[in-house]
Amino acid sequence: MEVREELKQVIEAAKDRAVEAGDLPAGEYAPVQRLEVPPQKEFGDYSSNAAMQWARTAHRAPRMIAEALVRHIDSPLVDHMDIAGAGFINFYLTKDTVYTELRRILEEGASYGDLPRREEDTVLVEYVSANPTGPLHIGHARGAAYGDAMVRLYRAAGYNVASEYYINDAGSQILHLAESVNARYLQLLGEDAEVPENGYHGQDIVETAKAILDRDGRKYLDMSEEDRLAAFKTIALEEKLAALKRDLERFHVTFDRWFSEKSLYPDKVDGVLKTLRDCGELYEEGGAWWLRTTDNGDDKNRVVIRANGEPTYFCSDIAYAKDKFDRGFKKLVDIWGADHHGYIVRLKTAIKFLGYNPDDFDVDLLQMVTLLRNGKPVKMSKRTGEAVTLAELIDEVGTDAARYFFTSRTLDSQMEFDIDLAKKESSENPVYYIQYANARIHSLLAQAREAGCVWGGVDQTDFTLLKTDAELDLIKKMDTYHDLIANAARERAPHRIARYAYELAGLFHHFYRECRCLCDQPGLTQARLGLILAVQYVLVHAMTILGVSAPEHM
Repeated sequence: MEVREELKQVIEAAKDRAVEAGDLPAGEYAPVQRLEVPPQKEFGDYSSNAAMQWARTAHRAPRMIAEALVRHIDSPLVDHMDIAGAGFINFYLTKDTVYTELRRILEEGASYGDLPRREEDTVLVEYVSANPTGPLHIGHARGAAYGDAMVRLYRAAGYNVASEYYINDAGSQILHLAESVNARYLQLLGEDAEVPENGYHGQDIVETAKAILDRDGRKYLDMSEEDRLAAFKTIALEEKLAALKRDLERFHVTFDRWFSEKSLYPDKVDGVLKTLRDCGELYEEGGAWWLRTTDNGDDKNRVVIRANGEPTYFCSDIAYAKDKFDRGFKKLVDIWGADHHGYIVRLKTAIKFLGYNPDDFDVDLLQMVTLLRNGKPVKMSKRTGEAVTLAELIDEVGTDAARYFFTSRTLDSQMEFDIDLAKKESSENPVYYIQYANARIHSLLAQAREAGCVWGGVDQTDFTLLKTDAELDLIKKMDTYHDLIANAARERAPHRIARYAYELAGLFHHFYRECRCLCDQPGLTQARLGLILAVQYVLVHAMTILGVSAPEHM
């Protein structure tokens, strides 16, 4: 059991003894919720606000409750305590307690950070899901990095999680894609053709048409327009999806499933429509079918089936949400662009009408990204004059820097991505700073092997020799990692892992400057080798969650 969890039990036991002794009144005391590492070392190793938490139950001032708890705390974990402010209890651990988690990290090795499996906590995370009509741009890149890190974080925290990309391949946008490719194909053959106003005008469409012409020549020219469009639908969709997958794989993003919107038709969509009609929430007006979303906070009711009989995107999305729940997922998490904010309430309403709990459907909204070069916004791709693509970003700054920068900020904050900073190979660049810590550890371990000094294992190491602040700060920082994983997963906050990795790297760099790893004391050398090996395990685990590589040499 982690020290933090043991301390929570110590506080609970002290409360029970205080109640039994009459120092606190009996009552329904909630479990201890918070036990945090204070921002300043003089406030102890851990601090608890349990006294404030229990003030309403005990009907006493928090400081009086804290005093009662301290009188009844007796634990080999705790060297001493003090009470600060209105009733915070600051705990100062015994030296031997500090080393307990270090030993555990070394015993578990690379798997340290993986929490026990929670098979019943099934989560489906759907993200990116851009229309397969062109390349991914930097907004998609931010969602891809964050969504993938969220999935990795859920897995580390023990959740039964899956990831999914929803392919919008049933709507009119695929017809418009085919029409656009058709126009470019005809233009390349000298025919008079125009890209439709609602078509796609990017350079990638020209390249698709040229690839078709280079491979198949003029054969499509002899087809009817209907047959040619049908062929280009298939060809263009396959090509665009293949390009999306290539770019995402370069970005270290893979999906457990690519879900086709077309697979919802007709059976699953028909089933959803029948359910909504049967419950009286779907009504006909003006030849169209509408869902009563205003009853749940929407500003107007929404069309599900148009008057011409064509389903809306909303119709597909309702059927898709039902399909997710029917597959056994208890929690659905989607990442959408911020411009879809108004869409949330209507889909939650539909989920409610279908008999599911709308609170089991969560949406994280993705805010805009501004690229900066030389301190000035970069709006356009150099190659196409359009939005900067994911592929171009990877080419310029690399996957590691891009992923770290995107995961280091909360999704709901607008972001400025400094290209110049992301390319720097110095401590100013946070991802370089973190990777360099890992490379330094590799170098130190290699130097130790060359000197004939190999770490001998937990049982052969006296960790009590680690006494400096630089050493103890590292150990205490690592002791918080499991709790961080659990909380960050619950809050869907991979940016907390990014911040932790940076802070841990900073503590290691400070240790490197202050302490000689290979010193003239064999016992201390052994303890420091064990310490830096533990740091490497934790640091690489955090980097893996972020999808950032851990190079051995830099």
